[in-house]
Amino acid sequence: MQKHGAIGPTTRRGRRFGAFGDGSIICFPATALMNERYIRIGSSTVIGPRVTLSAGMAPGQQLMSDPVVTIGDRCLIGAGSGIVGHLSIEIGDDVWTGHHIYVTDQNHGYEDLERPISVQQQPERPVSIGAGSWIGHGTVVLPGSRIGRHVVVGANSVVTGELPDYTVAVGSPARVVRELRA
Repeated sequence: MQKHGAIGPTTRRGRRFGAFGDGSIICFPATALMNERYIRIGSSTVIGPRVTLSAGMAPGQQLMSDPVVTIGDRCLIGAGSGIVGHLSIEIGDDVWTGHHIYVTDQNHGYEDLERPISVQQQPERPVSIGAGSWIGHGTVVLPGSRIGRHVVVGANSVVTGELPDYTVAVGSPARVVRELRA
């Protein structure tokens, strides 16, 4: 049943994406797929079951940029993860993640104490994850984050800013604990 429910580049659902590379697959079941035309998936990429891929917050929403979410070639997105973009999320080639990671380029504000937090928004800020990186289980990547190339982010970390190329980072907020040399 799972094989028959999977989404690939030649399936009806797969053709809704802005791009869906050869040999790539979204495993069954997907939790939510929204505004697929703004999402690009490279070749030989595996997106695990129960993953949310979303461009925007509402079906049919017109977005300011295209693409909004880009996932490179040969990536592996772990089960139960969420990638929710509004402006720009770029995941480079050969990026692997653990289960239950969350990546977003938008957050809620907390400036007006008279209005519910759910209706307060902050400006979107682009997110990028460099080629060859590993994002550990349960990691959250927040708006404006830039993770360099060949970076390891430890499990349950919260990324809030820039992590340079060839580093290992852990914690909340994620801090560099080791520099690697090529």
